[in-house]
Amino acid sequence: MDGIAPDQARAALEAARRAQRQVADEVGLPRWYWWGMACGWVVLGVIGDFGPAWLTAAATLIFGAGHSTIASRLLDGRRRTDQVQVSAAVAGRRTPLVVIGMLLGLVALTVVAAVALDADGVAHPRTWSAILIAAVIGFGGPEILRVLRGWARA
Repeated sequence: MDGIAPDQARAALEAARRAQRQVADEVGLPRWYWWGMACGWVVLGVIGDFGPAWLTAAATLIFGAGHSTIASRLLDGRRRTDQVQVSAAVAGRRTPLVVIGMLLGLVALTVVAAVALDADGVAHPRTWSAILIAAVIGFGGPEILRVLRGWARA
């Protein structure tokens, strides 16, 4: 095989870069992860409204430990499906930081919503704020992560 013309080489390299970006755009966390976190969020809200303070603290620690165990296997964002596994270089090394930042933002939003609902006199403000944020997590988690990854260039 003779040499490749420079324009053919450039076109081939650009096609490879485009395919790599396309795969990287598909990287994310599985849908069950988001719905599992949403359910845990609601459980914590209900316990916060109806349980004693010690139970709320214990449930929060258990939720955090469970989440960190599951997330440690998924947080690199490389295993969206069983069929696809990409290298960390393609997935983006910032994905775990983006997910952690997203979770901290959701916690802050939950607290703000609970305070606002409590100030408005709503019964069980922790439960209602948890349901609100759980809906955001369950329905919009992958899309929010995709946007945040784009902003962070992760």
